[in-house]
Amino acid sequence: MDWALSRERYWGTPLPIWLCSEQEEHRRVVGSFAELADLAGGLADGFDPHRPEIDAIEWDCVAPDCGGRMRRVPEVADAWFDSGSMPFAQWHYPLENADEFHRHFPADCIAEGVDQTRGWFYSLLAISTILFERSPYRAVVVNDLVLDAQGQKMSKSRGNVVDPWDAIETYGADVVRFYLIAGSVPWVPKRWDPAALRETDRKLFATLRHTYRFFALYADAEGWSHATSAASPVDRRTDLDRWVLARLDAVSRSVKERLDAYDLTSAARTLQEFVLDDVSNWYVRRSRDRFWATRPGAEPQDAADAFATLHECLSVTSRLLAPFAPFLADWLHRALCDDLSVHLVDFPAPEERADPELERAMEDVRQLSALGRAAREEAGIKTRQPLAALHAVIPGGRRLPEEMTALVADELNVKKVVFLSESGDLIRLYAKPQFGVLGPKHGPRTPRVASLLKGLDGPALERLRDGAPVELDVDGEAVRIDPEDVSILEETTTEMAMAAGDGFVAALDTRLDEGLRGEGLAREIVNRVQRLRREAGLEVADRIRLAIAGDAALERAATRHTEYIAGETLATEVVVGASAIREFDARTVEIDELAVTIGVQRTHR
Repeated sequence: MDWALSRERYWGTPLPIWLCSEQEEHRRVVGSFAELADLAGGLADGFDPHRPEIDAIEWDCVAPDCGGRMRRVPEVADAWFDSGSMPFAQWHYPLENADEFHRHFPADCIAEGVDQTRGWFYSLLAISTILFERSPYRAVVVNDLVLDAQGQKMSKSRGNVVDPWDAIETYGADVVRFYLIAGSVPWVPKRWDPAALRETDRKLFATLRHTYRFFALYADAEGWSHATSAASPVDRRTDLDRWVLARLDAVSRSVKERLDAYDLTSAARTLQEFVLDDVSNWYVRRSRDRFWATRPGAEPQDAADAFATLHECLSVTSRLLAPFAPFLADWLHRALCDDLSVHLVDFPAPEERADPELERAMEDVRQLSALGRAAREEAGIKTRQPLAALHAVIPGGRRLPEEMTALVADELNVKKVVFLSESGDLIRLYAKPQFGVLGPKHGPRTPRVASLLKGLDGPALERLRDGAPVELDVDGEAVRIDPEDVSILEETTTEMAMAAGDGFVAALDTRLDEGLRGEGLAREIVNRVQRLRREAGLEVADRIRLAIAGDAALERAATRHTEYIAGETLATEVVVGASAIREFDARTVEIDELAVTIGVQRTHR
C-alpha cells in the first residue's frame, strides 16, 4: 500500500521519504503539499499524490558537492499499519475534527473474520496503545470459517465451494442470515447445511408468515383494525392474553440484553422459541375460536382482546426480528402497522407486565398438557375423543385456578380435572443403584449400601429424584448418597393411561361410555366437514347447509350433537339421514372404519 501526502503534517502516519541517488545519508521526509511544491519547483494542477504520479517528482540534491537526484523510496509501510490507523485517520485527527474523534473513540464493537486476529485486530490495538494508551474497541466479534455439510473447509480443489448468491437466490437473504446467527455462536466454524437452511425457513419464517395470514384472514373477515380497536385494558383480558404479553415483555428484555452483550445466537434462539412455542403452538392454537367474533355464542369483546393481543405480539416480534431478518421483519411490520417500515421505529422496550404467578401456572398447564398428550398417544386414543377425567399431580401439591384448569381440560379434551396432592396413588418410585459410581466410593460396603438403597421410602426417593442428597445408616455410620449414585425410576400403579416427568403426573381415565363415544364421533364429523369446506374453496366466513348420512351410530351422534356441529362448521341447517342427502353433491369418507356421507352447500357469505 502507498501513503498519500496530507495537506498538513500527518501525525501518526508514515510520510513519503525522498532519498539521494548518490549518497543514502541524504534523505528528506516530506509532510505537506506546500513543502513538496517548494522542493520540486511546483506541482501541476490537480496533482495526485499517489503512485505512479508521486514517483515522477524528483529534484537535485542540495547537499554540497553531491550532484545526485532526490527520488522517492519505493518501499511502503505494511498495509495493516494503514488499517490500524483508521480510528483517528478517518477524522484527520489531531489536526481537525477532535470532537468527532472523541465521540467515536473507542468503538463499541468491531467485527471481522478470525483470520484478522494477527492483522487488523492486532494493528488497531498496538497503534492505539502506543498513541493513546488504551484499546480502540470495547468488544470484538469474531466470525470463524463456513465449512461444508461434512465439516470440511471449502476450497475450489475439493469442489465444495458454495456460491453465496446462489444460496440467497434459493433460500433468501433472511434465511441465510438467521441460520448463520442462530446455528452456532459466530466464533466457531459453521457447517453449510442446505437441509438445516430449509428447516430454518420452515420453522421460523413459514410459521411467522402463516401466523400473520391467519391473523389477517380473520381480522379482515371480522372488520377488525388496530387503529379502531376497542380492546380491554391488559389487566382485564384473559389469562392467556396476559400470559403471552408477559412472555413478550420477558423475550423483549432478554433479546435486548443478549444483543447488548453481543450474544447474538442466544438472542436469535430466544426469539425463535417464542414465535414457535409460545405464540404459534400455544397462544394462537388455544385462542383460535376466539377470533370468530361472529360465531354462535362468541363474545365480541373477547375477540377484540384476542386481535389486539396477537397484533401486539406480531408487531413487537417484527421489531425484535429486524436485526436478524431485516426483509421479513419489514414486510411484517408494514403489513401490521400501516406500511411503516420497521427500520424507522425504536427497538422494543419491555413494559412492566410480568406476572410470575401467572407464568408459573401457565407453565404447569403446558407441562400437564404435554404429558396428557403423551399418555393419549401411548394409549392410542385420538385427542378428538373426549375422556371422562384427568388425574393430575403438580410438584409441591400446587393447584391451578379455575380458568387455567379449564384450559387443561379443553386442551386434553377431558370432562374434569382432578388434582392429587402426591403421586403415590398413581406411580411408585424405586431406586436402581449405580454400581460404577458406588463402588469407588464405598468399596467392600457397596453391596450393603445398594441393598439399603433398594429399600428407601417415598420421601427419600423423591429427594433424590429432585436432585438432593440423602443419608443412609450403614451399620451405625451415616453415609451420604448423592443423586448420581442412583437412578430413580417410576412404575405405574393404576390402569389409567399415564405419563410423568419432573414431578408432574398426568393420568387419563380412558373408559368410554356411549355419551363419550358419540361426542367423539361428532368431533370427527366436524373434522371431515372442515376438510370438505377447504377442498370446496369456501371462505372462512361462508355459511353452509349440511347433510350427514351413514352408520346408525354416526347418525345418532350427529342428531344428538347437531347444535355443536352447526356452530363449528357455520352450518345454518343440519339434516341427518339418507333421504335428506340426495339433493346434495355429497362425498363419502371414513370415520373409525365407519362410512359416512357428507353433503355441503354454500348458502351465503
